[in-house]
Amino acid sequence: MIKAIAGTKDILPENIRLWKHLESLVEKEMVLFNFKEIRTPIFEETALFSHGIGEATDIVSKEMYTFTDRSGTSVSLKPEMTASVVRAFIEHELNKKANFYKLFYISPMFRQERPQAGRLRQFHQFGAEAIGSNDPIVDAEIIIIANNILKNLGLKNFEIKINSLGIPTSREKYKEELRKYLGDKLDSLSEDSKKRFKTNILRIFDSKNETDRKIMAGAPTILDYLDDESREHFENVKQLLSESNVPVTVDHKLVRGLDYYTNTTFEIISKSVGAQSALCGGGRYNLLIEQLGGKPVPATGFAAGIERILLACENEKSINLKDEELDIYLVRLDKDKKDKVFAIANFLRKNGLITELDYLLRSVKAQMREANRLNSKYVLMIGGDEFLRNAAVLKNMQSGEQEEVILDNLDGIVKRIESVK
Repeated sequence: MIKAIAGTKDILPENIRLWKHLESLVEKEMVLFNFKEIRTPIFEETALFSHGIGEATDIVSKEMYTFTDRSGTSVSLKPEMTASVVRAFIEHELNKKANFYKLFYISPMFRQERPQAGRLRQFHQFGAEAIGSNDPIVDAEIIIIANNILKNLGLKNFEIKINSLGIPTSREKYKEELRKYLGDKLDSLSEDSKKRFKTNILRIFDSKNETDRKIMAGAPTILDYLDDESREHFENVKQLLSESNVPVTVDHKLVRGLDYYTNTTFEIISKSVGAQSALCGGGRYNLLIEQLGGKPVPATGFAAGIERILLACENEKSINLKDEELDIYLVRLDKDKKDKVFAIANFLRKNGLITELDYLLRSVKAQMREANRLNSKYVLMIGGDEFLRNAAVLKNMQSGEQEEVILDNLDGIVKRIESVK
C-alpha cells in the first residue's frame, strides 16, 4: 500500500474545522490591521533562498527540496515565505504604487527535517510583512497581531521573548567582543559551534549542546553594544507593548544570524508543544530588500507555525467548536421517491439550507440513525400516505415535534428552519 511520505500529513475532514477556525481568526486579525493577503508560487529559483536565507544556514545547506527543472534552472520548494514576499515586492515594483505595504499570507512550506511532534517536512505557516517604515510602532503592531491571534485561539501558556540586534555597525562591535569572550573557550565548544565561530558567530546562541549553552550563558549581552538610536528604538517598542498590555521578556540571547536583520527580534514560545517550543518568530529585516536587488526599504514581519499552534491548542484544550450540524436530512419512505427527494434537496440547497439525503438505499430506520449521526436539526420524511396528499412530515430532531407540511410550499419549510438558525 502506498502511504504518505514521511514528514507529511493528511488533514482529514474532522481536523479541517480546526484549520479553518484558525485561518478565519488570522484573516480577521489581519483585516483589523489593514493587512492585505499575498500568495506566491510554491517554488522559486534556488538563488532566492541562498541569497535571502544564507548558504551557510541549515535550511539552505541541508533542508531544502531542490531540483533542476527541464530548462536547467535550479528551483526549490519554498522553505519560508519572507524571501518570496520580498521577491514579489521587488519584481512588481510595489514601492512605486504605495510608500507602505502591509501583507499577510497562509501557505505551505517545505523542509527536509527529521520529523517529530510539531515539525513536519511539509508544514504550514501564517505570517505578516510590513514593508516601508522604520517606525517602532510597526514592530509593536507585528508582535501585537501575533499575540492577539494566539489569545483568540484560547492559548495561555506562551511567552513572548524580545531582543534588539541594533544596526550592523554596533552588531559588528558586539561580534568582536563575543570572539574575545570565546577565544579561550573555543576548544570546549561543539564542532558545529566551532564552525559557526568562523562563519556566523551569533548562531552559537542557537546551539542545543549543553556545554555550548553553559558557555554562552556567561557571554556579553548585545544590548550593551547598541548605538543610541537602536537603544531608543528598542525602548519605544517595549513601551508601546507595555501600553498595549502585551507582556514581554527581554532575552539578550535571542539573535538572528543573518546580517540583514536589524533592531527588534522576537519569538513566542510555548510549554505546551514539547521540545519544539517556538510557535512564532520574527523581527526587523531592514537590509534584506536591498540584498535581493531592490532599493533600500525598511521592513519587519513574523511567521507562525500552524501545526505547532494547533498542537498547543490540543494540549491546552483551548478550542471548543460547536458540533457541525445539518439543517435538514431527507428521509425517503418509499424506494420510488428517489427523484422527488433529489429535486427537493436541490431546492433546499439553492435556498441556503445544509441538506443531506440517503445515497445507499437504506431502510427508514437506518436513514433516521444517519440523520442523528450527522446531527441534523430537522428531518423531512417523504412518502407514505402523506405523499398522496402532496405533503410530508417535518420532524424537529431536538424536541421530537412533528408536523405535516405541503410539498408545494417548500419556501415555508425554508423559512421555518431559517427562523431557528
